[in-house]
Amino acid sequence: MADISVTRSNDTTFRVTVAESGGETTHDVTLTADDLARYAPGASPEDLVRASFVFLLEREPKESILSRFALPVIERYFPEYPRVIGALVGRG
Repeated sequence: MADISVTRSNDTTFRVTVAESGGETTHDVTLTADDLARYAPGASPEDLVRASFVFLLEREPKESILSRFALPVIERYFPEYPRVIGALVGRG
């Protein structure tokens, strides 16, 4: 299982480090208040970002995750994201 570390860089940007056997990757993710309200109302931004990486890692290796992206981009690649992300928030 991957170790997912989320650190706030500024109001809307988070640095995510994913470490597991085979190395580590780093990603910069932007998340707006509107994104948070849409995908996981009531959750902290850090919890939503962490859950989003749990979601992504269930579908692709860490090396395939974009190094820099806005959170809604996930939905372009995985249309089920908005439907399932709420259940993942707090799990990771």
